[in-house]
Amino acid sequence: MLALTNLLNTVIGVYIWLIIGSVVLSWLIAFNVVNTGNRIVYQIGDFLYRVTEPALRPIRNLLPNMGGLDLSPLVLILALYFVRDLINEYLRY
Repeated sequence: MLALTNLLNTVIGVYIWLIIGSVVLSWLIAFNVVNTGNRIVYQIGDFLYRVTEPALRPIRNLLPNMGGLDLSPLVLILALYFVRDLINEYLRY
């Protein structure tokens, strides 16, 4: 069971970093620091969007409109930390 717990912790940790990367890249694109006309930037952005959007979209539908402020990544990261703590608590013993 320890191996399964470690695997799930690693997967959740990697997914959290993908969410953070998606948020940072969206800020960089919004402030014109990077250009999506660059093929590599476009491919990275497309990959991050495809990986994170299925989990973020239902949260965005539940949250009220905050006037351009998107809190769904924060909610998802907190939920993933909660799930990771539950896994650690119940599968380690």
